[in-house]
Amino acid sequence: MTDEQHSLLKAADINSMNAFEFHHPLNPNSEIYLRFLGRAVGLKRIGVTIARVPAGKESFIYHAHQNEEEWVYILSGRGIAEIGDMEYEVEPGDFMGFGLPQQPHHLRNPFNEDLIYLIGGEAGRLEDV
Repeated sequence: MTDEQHSLLKAADINSMNAFEFHHPLNPNSEIYLRFLGRAVGLKRIGVTIARVPAGKESFIYHAHQNEEEWVYILSGRGIAEIGDMEYEVEPGDFMGFGLPQQPHHLRNPFNEDLIYLIGGEAGRLEDV
């Protein structure tokens, strides 16, 4: 594989990637499927992931990162974003950014279709969320 090939993921490659299924141990309704795009092209300092939350499920838990900025861009479906003490319906084209200090946040999908979004941020050390 050349460097150019390693730097490019074609849509067919992304669609054929195995998704990592995750269920947060502190949220019994957590079910999210992740495709790690950044890792696949060798990014070390930036994480970029496609996430899919099935209908009726939630992403992780209500959380805030202490050391890493994070962003979310909705690709398809709808969801409810909990940010601080507010809730917002989100849909394709909506963007959320969580700088530091960071407001707690969470995404859930009470709707009838999958919620699919890009998520990214600094790929620092792992934090407890």
